[in-house]
Amino acid sequence: MAGGKTFFNENDKASGLFSKGDRMYLLLEGEVGLMAKGQFVGLVRPGDIFGEMALLAKAPRAASAMAKVACKALSLGEKEFSAALGKTPEFALMMMGVMVQRLRQNIARKGGMSTPDTAAERPAVFNKKELAELAREIEPLSSSAGKVIMNAGATGIFMYIVQEGRVAISINDKVIERIGAGGVFGEMAMVDNSSRSASAVAEADSTLLMIKRDDFLALIKSKPEFGASILRTIAERIRSMA
Repeated sequence: MAGGKTFFNENDKASGLFSKGDRMYLLLEGEVGLMAKGQFVGLVRPGDIFGEMALLAKAPRAASAMAKVACKALSLGEKEFSAALGKTPEFALMMMGVMVQRLRQNIARKGGMSTPDTAAERPAVFNKKELAELAREIEPLSSSAGKVIMNAGATGIFMYIVQEGRVAISINDKVIERIGAGGVFGEMAMVDNSSRSASAVAEADSTLLMIKRDDFLALIKSKPEFGASILRTIAERIRSMA
Protein backbone atom coordinates (compact mmCIF):
# COMPACT_ATOMS: atom_id res chain seq x y z
CA MET A 1 0.00 0.00 0.00
CA ALA A 2 1.33 3.44 -0.96
CA GLY A 3 2.12 6.08 1.64
CA GLY A 4 -0.90 8.23 2.48
CA LYS A 5 -3.43 5.48 1.75
CA THR A 6 -5.80 4.27 4.48
CA PHE A 7 -6.24 0.69 5.65
CA PHE A 8 -9.52 1.61 7.34
CA ASN A 9 -11.31 4.62 8.80
CA GLU A 10 -12.61 5.38 12.25
CA ASN A 11 -16.19 4.10 12.71
CA ASP A 12 -16.00 1.74 9.70
CA LYS A 13 -18.45 -1.11 10.28
CA ALA A 14 -18.33 -4.74 9.20
CA SER A 15 -20.60 -5.36 6.23
CA GLY A 16 -19.42 -8.58 4.63
CA LEU A 17 -16.52 -10.97 4.33
CA PHE A 18 -14.23 -8.54 2.49
CA SER A 19 -15.26 -5.25 4.08
CA LYS A 20 -12.67 -3.02 5.76
CA GLY A 21 -14.63 -3.29 8.97
CA ASP A 22 -13.92 -6.95 9.64
CA ARG A 23 -10.25 -7.51 8.85
CA MET A 24 -7.08 -7.38 10.93
CA TYR A 25 -3.54 -6.80 9.71
CA LEU A 26 0.03 -7.89 10.44
CA LEU A 27 2.44 -5.22 9.26
CA LEU A 28 5.40 -6.68 7.36
CA GLU A 29 7.06 -3.49 6.06
CA GLY A 30 6.64 0.26 6.59
CA GLU A 31 4.89 2.30 9.28
CA VAL A 32 1.20 2.92 9.95
CA GLY A 33 -0.19 5.83 11.94
CA LEU A 34 -3.34 5.50 14.05
CA MET A 35 -5.69 8.48 14.49
CA ALA A 36 -8.79 8.78 16.68
CA LYS A 37 -11.03 11.84 16.98
CA GLY A 38 -8.51 13.85 14.99
CA GLN A 39 -5.57 13.02 17.25
CA PHE A 40 -2.55 10.78 16.73
CA VAL A 41 -2.84 7.80 19.09
CA GLY A 42 -0.17 5.33 18.00
CA LEU A 43 2.37 4.06 15.51
CA VAL A 44 2.40 0.53 14.09
CA ARG A 45 5.80 -0.92 13.15
CA PRO A 46 6.80 -4.12 11.30
CA GLY A 47 5.80 -7.19 13.29
CA ASP A 48 2.89 -5.42 15.00
CA ILE A 49 -0.76 -6.34 14.56
CA PHE A 50 -3.52 -3.76 14.19
CA GLY A 51 -7.22 -3.69 13.47
CA GLU A 52 -7.85 -6.84 15.49
CA MET A 53 -10.20 -5.15 17.98
CA ALA A 54 -13.00 -4.59 15.46
CA LEU A 55 -12.64 -8.11 14.05
CA LEU A 56 -12.76 -9.79 17.46
CA ALA A 57 -15.42 -7.60 19.09
CA LYS A 58 -17.40 -7.22 15.84
CA ALA A 59 -17.57 -3.50 16.52
CA PRO A 60 -16.95 -0.30 14.52
CA ARG A 61 -13.34 0.82 14.13
CA ALA A 62 -12.14 2.89 17.09
CA ALA A 63 -9.43 4.62 15.01
CA SER A 64 -8.24 5.24 11.45
CA ALA A 65 -5.08 3.57 10.11
CA MET A 66 -3.00 5.31 7.42
CA ALA A 67 0.23 4.18 5.77
CA LYS A 68 2.91 6.77 6.61
CA VAL A 69 5.21 5.29 3.96
CA ALA A 70 4.84 2.47 1.45
CA CYS A 71 3.65 -0.57 3.43
CA LYS A 72 3.23 -4.29 3.03
CA ALA A 73 0.79 -6.07 5.35
CA LEU A 74 -0.84 -9.44 5.73
CA SER A 75 -4.65 -9.09 5.84
CA LEU A 76 -6.83 -11.60 7.71
CA GLY A 77 -10.59 -11.88 7.67
CA GLU A 78 -12.57 -14.03 10.11
CA LYS A 79 -12.10 -17.28 8.17
CA GLU A 80 -8.37 -16.73 7.61
CA PHE A 81 -7.97 -15.73 11.25
CA SER A 82 -9.64 -18.93 12.48
CA ALA A 83 -7.50 -21.02 10.12
CA ALA A 84 -4.34 -19.28 11.37
CA LEU A 85 -5.24 -20.09 14.98
CA GLY A 86 -5.70 -23.79 14.21
CA LYS A 87 -2.53 -24.02 12.14
CA THR A 88 -0.32 -21.93 14.44
CA PRO A 89 -1.72 -21.78 18.02
CA GLU A 90 1.29 -19.68 19.09
CA PHE A 91 -0.23 -16.88 16.97
CA ALA A 92 -3.09 -16.65 19.50
CA LEU A 93 -0.63 -16.51 22.40
CA MET A 94 1.29 -13.73 20.63
CA MET A 95 -1.93 -11.80 20.05
CA MET A 96 -2.96 -12.28 23.66
CA GLY A 97 0.42 -10.92 24.75
CA VAL A 98 -0.06 -7.78 22.65
CA MET A 99 -3.62 -7.27 23.87
CA VAL A 100 -2.79 -7.92 27.53
CA GLN A 101 -0.04 -5.30 27.26
CA ARG A 102 -2.61 -2.82 25.89
CA LEU A 103 -5.02 -3.69 28.69
CA ARG A 104 -2.31 -3.15 31.30
CA GLN A 105 -1.44 0.21 29.69
CA ASN A 106 -5.10 1.27 29.86
CA ILE A 107 -5.24 0.26 33.52
CA ALA A 108 -2.05 2.24 34.24
CA ARG A 109 -3.41 5.33 32.44
CA LYS A 110 -6.53 5.18 34.58
CA GLY A 111 -4.43 5.00 37.73
CA GLY A 112 -4.84 1.30 38.43
CA MET A 113 -7.72 -1.16 38.51
CA SER A 114 -10.90 0.45 39.81
CA THR A 115 -12.73 -0.78 42.90
CA PRO A 116 -16.41 -0.07 42.21
CA ASP A 117 -18.99 0.17 45.00
CA THR A 118 -20.95 -2.71 43.47
CA ALA A 119 -19.07 -5.69 42.07
CA ALA A 120 -20.39 -6.60 38.62
CA GLU A 121 -20.44 -10.13 37.20
CA ARG A 122 -18.11 -10.59 34.25
CA PRO A 123 -19.97 -11.86 31.15
CA ALA A 124 -19.72 -15.57 30.38
CA VAL A 125 -17.33 -16.56 27.58
CA PHE A 126 -18.51 -20.16 27.17
CA ASN A 127 -21.98 -21.73 27.23
CA LYS A 128 -22.93 -25.03 28.92
CA LYS A 129 -22.24 -27.13 25.83
CA GLU A 130 -18.81 -25.56 25.33
CA LEU A 131 -17.99 -26.03 29.02
CA ALA A 132 -18.88 -29.72 28.81
CA GLU A 133 -16.61 -30.14 25.77
CA LEU A 134 -13.73 -28.35 27.54
CA ALA A 135 -14.21 -30.55 30.62
CA ARG A 136 -13.49 -33.58 28.44
CA GLU A 137 -10.10 -32.05 27.57
CA ILE A 138 -9.17 -30.57 30.96
CA GLU A 139 -9.85 -32.42 34.22
CA PRO A 140 -12.17 -30.29 36.40
CA LEU A 141 -11.04 -29.22 39.87
CA SER A 142 -13.44 -28.79 42.78
CA SER A 143 -13.08 -25.73 45.00
CA SER A 144 -15.21 -25.42 48.13
CA ALA A 145 -16.76 -22.12 49.18
CA GLY A 146 -14.21 -19.86 50.87
CA LYS A 147 -11.17 -21.50 49.30
CA VAL A 148 -8.47 -19.17 47.97
CA ILE A 149 -7.78 -19.90 44.29
CA MET A 150 -5.06 -17.33 43.65
CA ASN A 151 -3.39 -14.53 45.58
CA ALA A 152 -2.44 -11.06 44.37
CA GLY A 153 1.32 -10.85 43.88
CA ALA A 154 1.77 -14.54 43.08
CA THR A 155 3.21 -15.50 39.70
CA GLY A 156 0.52 -16.49 37.23
CA ILE A 157 0.88 -19.99 35.77
CA PHE A 158 -2.74 -20.93 35.12
CA MET A 159 -5.83 -19.27 33.75
CA TYR A 160 -9.19 -20.48 35.00
CA ILE A 161 -12.62 -21.17 33.53
CA VAL A 162 -15.56 -21.49 35.92
CA GLN A 163 -17.59 -24.57 34.99
CA GLU A 164 -19.94 -24.32 37.95
CA GLY A 165 -20.27 -21.98 40.93
CA ARG A 166 -19.09 -18.43 41.49
CA VAL A 167 -15.69 -16.81 42.16
CA ALA A 168 -15.04 -13.40 43.72
CA ILE A 169 -12.15 -11.30 42.39
CA SER A 170 -10.74 -8.81 44.90
CA ILE A 171 -8.08 -6.14 45.26
CA ASN A 172 -6.96 -5.07 48.74
CA ASP A 173 -9.71 -7.24 50.25
CA LYS A 174 -12.45 -5.47 48.26
CA VAL A 175 -14.48 -7.51 45.78
CA ILE A 176 -14.40 -5.82 42.37
CA GLU A 177 -15.87 -8.54 40.17
CA ARG A 178 -17.64 -11.88 40.28
CA ILE A 179 -17.13 -14.72 37.81
CA GLY A 180 -19.97 -17.16 37.20
CA ALA A 181 -20.28 -20.30 35.08
CA GLY A 182 -18.62 -19.81 31.69
CA GLY A 183 -16.47 -16.92 32.92
CA VAL A 184 -12.70 -16.68 32.63
CA PHE A 185 -10.10 -15.17 34.96
CA GLY A 186 -6.33 -15.21 35.47
CA GLU A 187 -5.57 -15.12 31.74
CA MET A 188 -3.49 -11.92 31.86
CA ALA A 189 -0.82 -13.27 34.20
CA MET A 190 -0.74 -16.65 32.42
CA VAL A 191 0.17 -14.96 29.15
CA ASP A 192 3.17 -12.95 30.35
CA ASN A 193 4.07 -14.88 33.55
CA SER A 194 3.58 -11.69 35.54
CA SER A 195 2.36 -11.28 39.12
CA ARG A 196 -1.33 -11.56 39.80
CA SER A 197 -2.99 -8.15 40.11
CA ALA A 198 -5.92 -9.53 42.11
CA SER A 199 -6.94 -12.37 44.39
CA ALA A 200 -9.67 -14.92 43.70
CA VAL A 201 -11.79 -16.82 46.24
CA ALA A 202 -14.56 -19.34 45.61
CA GLU A 203 -17.75 -17.62 46.79
CA ALA A 204 -19.74 -20.83 46.41
CA ASP A 205 -18.80 -24.47 45.88
CA SER A 206 -17.27 -24.33 42.42
CA THR A 207 -15.82 -26.47 39.67
CA LEU A 208 -12.91 -24.95 37.76
CA LEU A 209 -10.90 -25.78 34.67
CA MET A 210 -7.24 -24.87 35.24
CA ILE A 211 -5.43 -24.19 32.00
CA LYS A 212 -1.67 -23.69 31.63
CA ARG A 213 0.12 -22.56 28.48
CA ASP A 214 0.59 -26.02 27.00
CA ASP A 215 -3.11 -26.81 27.56
CA PHE A 216 -4.04 -23.46 26.03
CA LEU A 217 -2.07 -24.11 22.85
CA ALA A 218 -3.39 -27.67 22.54
CA LEU A 219 -6.98 -26.47 22.90
CA ILE A 220 -6.53 -23.78 20.25
CA LYS A 221 -5.03 -26.31 17.84
CA SER A 222 -8.02 -28.62 18.21
CA LYS A 223 -10.62 -25.87 18.76
CA PRO A 224 -9.63 -22.55 17.09
CA GLU A 225 -12.91 -21.04 18.29
CA PHE A 226 -11.67 -21.49 21.88
CA GLY A 227 -8.77 -19.12 21.21
CA ALA A 228 -11.03 -16.68 19.37
CA SER A 229 -13.41 -16.59 22.35
CA ILE A 230 -10.60 -15.80 24.82
CA LEU A 231 -9.20 -13.09 22.54
CA ARG A 232 -12.68 -11.64 22.06
CA THR A 233 -13.27 -11.25 25.79
CA ILE A 234 -9.93 -9.44 26.21
CA ALA A 235 -10.78 -7.16 23.27
CA GLU A 236 -14.12 -6.31 24.86
CA ARG A 237 -12.41 -5.45 28.18
CA ILE A 238 -10.00 -3.15 26.37
CA ARG A 239 -12.84 -1.42 24.51
CA SER A 240 -14.86 -1.00 27.70
CA MET A 241 -11.91 0.68 29.43
CA ALA A 242 -11.30 2.96 26.44
